[in-house]
Amino acid sequence: MTSNPRVARLEKIIGEENIQLLAQKCVLVLGCGGVGGYVVESLARSGIGKLIIVDFDTVDETNINRQIIALTSTIGRKKVDVLEKRIKEINPKCIVIKNSNFITEDNFDELFKEKIDYFVDACDTMTVKKLVIKKCIEKDIPFISSMGTGNKLDPTKLDIVDIRKTINDPLAKILRKYVKEEHINKKVMVCSSFELPVKTSTRTPGSSAFVPSSAGILIGSYIVRQMIEKL
Repeated sequence: MTSNPRVARLEKIIGEENIQLLAQKCVLVLGCGGVGGYVVESLARSGIGKLIIVDFDTVDETNINRQIIALTSTIGRKKVDVLEKRIKEINPKCIVIKNSNFITEDNFDELFKEKIDYFVDACDTMTVKKLVIKKCIEKDIPFISSMGTGNKLDPTKLDIVDIRKTINDPLAKILRKYVKEEHINKKVMVCSSFELPVKTSTRTPGSSAFVPSSAGILIGSYIVRQMIEKL
């Protein structure tokens, strides 16, 4: 039995050996907003040993409807700073590495300074999402990408699938085309909703508390299950 009561209930499900395994793993989460914040939350509560959190942004009042780190008290603060504090409150033993740079093609390679066991793409930049696929396949790093959660209301329509099986997801459509054009034969696993997006009159997508958070938790669950199944 683990000596850490914070993960004792999880140990009842996955066993002590897997708890020890998770404590040795490092996960990088690129984008700590509506989806990424909940990925980090679920992994921190599962006893992951090292989390690399990457986000250039600060908490805005408009984030409050969907982001776990967004509160009246955190408005204006760097997301990685707020999230680091939250991780440490949950799992003080977790090693947290923060990166508050805006990630582009020019500095993308800096994300790979540490040994990464899993890469989570929860960012909004299409160029970077393509780079994640290319680089993680090249380096043989397991990864998963979050697709669009904007303008959607029903979390039960989320699923984790290969990019080629996505539907009703405008963002995934662009990446499907990229994967085909680049002749990528390996699976590209994504969290995507097959719900038809709600049509709005503005370019800025609407959002809910339900879909981004559920996507983040689904991704966290998927990563943990992938890690312990490979033991």
